Amino acid sequence: MGKPMDGRVALVTGATNGIGRATAKEIARMGARTLIVARDPARGEAAAREIREATGGTVEPLVADLSSQAQVRALAAAVRERTGRLDLLVNNAGAIFAGRELSVDGVEMTLALNHLAYFLLTRELLPLMQELPDARVVNVSSVAHESGVIDFEDLQLERRYGMWRAYAQSKLANVLFTRELARRVAGSGVSANALHPGAVASGFGRNHPGLFGRLVAIGAPFLSSPARGARTTLHVATDPGLRGVSGRYFSSCRERTPSRAARDDGTASRLWKISEAMTQTQTRPDPT
Repeated sequence: MGKPMDGRVALVTGATNGIGRATAKEIARMGARTLIVARDPARGEAAAREIREATGGTVEPLVADLSSQAQVRALAAAVRERTGRLDLLVNNAGAIFAGRELSVDGVEMTLALNHLAYFLLTRELLPLMQELPDARVVNVSSVAHESGVIDFEDLQLERRYGMWRAYAQSKLANVLFTRELARRVAGSGVSANALHPGAVASGFGRNHPGLFGRLVAIGAPFLSSPARGARTTLHVATDPGLRGVSGRYFSSCRERTPSRAARDDGTASRLWKISEAMTQTQTRPDPT
């Protein structure tokens, strides 16, 4: 008897630890050819080897710093070279930054990694997905989106940066991007959904040497395991009952209503257009 995802191809970002690694492991166990993305080649190879040994699945590491738009494009090109299809894209990689930093493209780092990487990678890979009967884009957001505000007058927080403010804005952007993407791909075989994975003990936040990093370490024993945290991601990514379900937000493996700001179609459309400009991916008008 075949496995549920035999013959399918999946790409999971941020898969060297935490939720991403647990997600990739289960997808590989279900039979999908699983491509994982890591910033560090050695960590990517180690994660792929561990997942292969645990599951017997086909797992291939790819390398990219997703805060760099050139590297996101190179990653997408590598995926296209390896396969002619993509059934599942899990945008999972993300981080929180104590101080305001800029990406190699001159973009505030939280926005660059947590939102624009999702946006650009998805746009680059959609051609591999749109002809398939059940292709899914899964965007890992957070309940933090509920306190997020999209400040179009200071989107890169040049005037007033705050670690949580930047993170919450990026997580709100994930839900808004999902909503607008679902609208734009309606009628194709592609669905797009966002989710909150829960409070999970992972590598998230431990890159901070200060108080925040210490608090994360202290709280880790009280958080869910990565495997438990991956349940909602896997539910959205693989549940047959969600075929064709799109533009929704999930938590604890159930559909939930996101914040009012996350349901604002005008904001979603405006953010999409600004994201196009920031990634130089403007949609070309139809020829007349």
